[in-house]
Amino acid sequence: MPDHFEIIETTIDEVHESMKAGELTSQQLVSQYLDRIEKYDQAGPELNSIVTVNDNAVERAAELDETMEESGLTGPLHGIPVLVKDQAETAGLRTTFGSETCTDYVPETDATLVTDLKNAGAVVLAKTNLPDWASSYFGCSSAIGQTKNPYDTERDPGGSSAGTGAAVAANLGTVGIAEDTGGSVRVPSANCNLFGIRVTTGLISRTGFSPIVPRQDTPGPVARTVSDMTRLLDVLVGYDAEDAWTGATAQSPVDSYMNYLNEDGLEGKRIGVLRDAFGGEDPRAESVTRSVEVALERMAEAGAELVDPVSIADVDQQIQETTVYGYHGTIHLNAFLEARAEIPYDSVREIYEAGAYQEDLDLIRDIAETTDDPESELDYWKSTLMQESFRRDVLETFASNDLDAIVFPDVKEEPPKISEIGNRYTTANFPTNTPIAAQTQCPAISVPGELTEGGLPVGVEILGTPHSEHRLIEMAYAYEQVTDTRESPSTAPSISST
Repeated sequence: MPDHFEIIETTIDEVHESMKAGELTSQQLVSQYLDRIEKYDQAGPELNSIVTVNDNAVERAAELDETMEESGLTGPLHGIPVLVKDQAETAGLRTTFGSETCTDYVPETDATLVTDLKNAGAVVLAKTNLPDWASSYFGCSSAIGQTKNPYDTERDPGGSSAGTGAAVAANLGTVGIAEDTGGSVRVPSANCNLFGIRVTTGLISRTGFSPIVPRQDTPGPVARTVSDMTRLLDVLVGYDAEDAWTGATAQSPVDSYMNYLNEDGLEGKRIGVLRDAFGGEDPRAESVTRSVEVALERMAEAGAELVDPVSIADVDQQIQETTVYGYHGTIHLNAFLEARAEIPYDSVREIYEAGAYQEDLDLIRDIAETTDDPESELDYWKSTLMQESFRRDVLETFASNDLDAIVFPDVKEEPPKISEIGNRYTTANFPTNTPIAAQTQCPAISVPGELTEGGLPVGVEILGTPHSEHRLIEMAYAYEQVTDTRESPSTAPSISST
């Protein structure tokens, strides 16, 4: 058996083929990823994407290897090292939620999603960094500090799933778990040259995840290929009696999303181009716009019919008017804290008043300064109900133009420099389009555009109607077949080549 398996850009299928051929064990795979974490996350470029390495990962891998010898692969993720955003509770493994207040918090139970991963044969390799309580589009936490973008370590990898994005991009694990309230699957995917899907709210359980806006919150898979993203998605989707929103799974029209990996998936699809979501004449948007234009050309060459332009009524205004993070965060995050006696604070206001948070997190301040009784405020009801009218306007654009999808940049500008965060960029003014899907509870996939001339990633968002994940996967997979946009970052090369 070879001592070294090349894990750079490897896929779940390649890992499983090598396991079945007797050329690789899960223990070897886990050990190689742990070596990379030590070399590139803790040393070298010091990406700082990993909060906690699972000390039991090798033991878990050994158990799976024994099972492999006896009965073969036990599930779709058998022996696969998965990186999990540290927003998900993991039994016996500390969970910080990105907060210095939880550096000693070790849950007794797993989030439902983590249980699903384990049942599918996965190895939880490590927990990844996020800004405190998933409250930012950027990647700095009070728990461990700033995560760096592996494509340019002076830039941010995107939040809130910053650690997952950076670590999967740098090949520190096979696939990753992110979570998306306002864009936190798609912004890191865009900034780190990855594929990531935000599903219709309710397709994936949130039990055991810290919340902000349950009507928007959803975990989601992040991967280097559409196939890996989709295989992980299949494991995650399902009904959970502890999360009433997952009744939405009954509306899903498919048994397995893997059935939609169709290389002709763009043929005949009508795709609207939302020009109002591009950066216009802003010089900072030029490189992103060029990359998205190339992606649109590739889609057309693969058989898509572009409807250019389309519009959503007052889209920028509606994004602002349907923002509910402060109100809902006060209700739901406070309830989450109160239910956990091991966490030393019962509210975001207490955390804020103690100064126990990363100082640039404007959303933490907004939540803390919101009234204790948001439901008594007219604006709470107005902004929440306006999400429904925003959703109707999005669906009207689909219907009136007979569209299968709408495409636009995930983020209008290149990944920001870390030095600009808190100055030029805040969560409130960050030029992202990801709230369109989040605040209408619609699904969307981020796919990599061409790298800019400066070697920076660009994300292209493909927006769908509720429960159209299967069509989005068709289109993303077909796009992947006609592009060559996924590139491994030079900051984390193969260990065997260094």
